[in-house]
Amino acid sequence: MSKGSETRKMILARAAPVFNQQGYVGSSLTDLMRATGLEKGGIYNHFSNKEQLALEAFEYSLSLLEQSMRQALQGKKHALDRLLALLKYFQGIIEDPPVEGGCPILNLAVEVDDTNPILRTQARQAMDKLQETLRRIIIRGIERQELRADIDIETWITTCIATMEGAIMLSKLYQDPVYIRRAASSMEASIKYTLALPSPS
Repeated sequence: MSKGSETRKMILARAAPVFNQQGYVGSSLTDLMRATGLEKGGIYNHFSNKEQLALEAFEYSLSLLEQSMRQALQGKKHALDRLLALLKYFQGIIEDPPVEGGCPILNLAVEVDDTNPILRTQARQAMDKLQETLRRIIIRGIERQELRADIDIETWITTCIATMEGAIMLSKLYQDPVYIRRAASSMEASIKYTLALPSPS
């Protein structure tokens, strides 16, 4: 890796938690200079403007989330086990965060809802990907007769993501992981009693 590439990667790694904790608007150039140890020219030698840096920092944060998700799913074959592993992944965003500041998708979605269409699109695409991961696990689980065939897939996905992301917000707000733990416990019961096949009598 060239020195320029290494510097670029360093900037992203250090800027990502700044944006995730302070938001796009709240992250000043001074904050970014302090985090990276570079002057303005050193940063903008690699990124054309703050928006490009924010976009790529968000993508960097997502790559860390995806790595955490892959680790959570590793070795899990059965649909129930994979869904339960994803609950652990959501808990990890609070208890062992891949990037400081909570869920980057949630944070960006809330901040740029009506203010920055480009960043909003990035947040939507990331959420689409998360929903598709859950959808794929459930559909394959039904096909393999690991899950009930009468599941309202879209309603369950919406409920799961809303519950877990809402719990992340509460845990961040109150600085207390009890909220994500309660949500994970509730969704675990839903997986076991709503999605799982009934036990043979």
